[in-house]
Amino acid sequence: MLSGMESLERLRAGNRRFVAGAQDQGSASQTRRTELVAGQEPFAVILGCSDSRVPAEIVFDQGLGDLFVIRVAGNIIAPSLVGSVEFAVDLFGTRLVVVLGHTQCGAVKATVDELERPSGSRSANLRAIVDRVRPSVENLLEAGITDRAALVRQAVRANVRASANHLRHGSQIVEDLIAHDGLLVVGAEYSLETGVVDFFDGVPEGK
Repeated sequence: MLSGMESLERLRAGNRRFVAGAQDQGSASQTRRTELVAGQEPFAVILGCSDSRVPAEIVFDQGLGDLFVIRVAGNIIAPSLVGSVEFAVDLFGTRLVVVLGHTQCGAVKATVDELERPSGSRSANLRAIVDRVRPSVENLLEAGITDRAALVRQAVRANVRASANHLRHGSQIVEDLIAHDGLLVVGAEYSLETGVVDFFDGVPEGK
């Protein structure tokens, strides 16, 4: 199994191929599908947003069996999502977890809208998503950021940091693997405009 940093470099290389339009066309071959019937060994866990423009396997140019992908609007953290991460890192020995947000995130925009103009009409389910993003936006508002574009831009990254930090400290399994077995939990942002993924949180210094 790859180390956390080796896995991160593999994702970076795949994203460079994606941006350059030089993807590996054989990554989803029928031979590979047959090989995976017996089991899987994904080298990275991606907890990303459900946005249709950010499919992890495509933006990282990976194929069948390479990534354990968990998707939810706003890349938020809830108990079932933490459990999904625990499942992968514990059962498969995966040593990299990436919380992947993206520019112009709809869940972040919805949270900004709710704070600026409370609607009171959202379903309890939608409100549960907004409420998990809310602290990241509120902190920025308290810091005096009122320009909407700047607020959304910074809130996307703040929300990624919050989710990654929750994973690092909200699970005994994850905490133990970070402390004793080389698990790496990082935060990243995908640019809808350029296709580039920026790993900006939790990456060891100089890496």
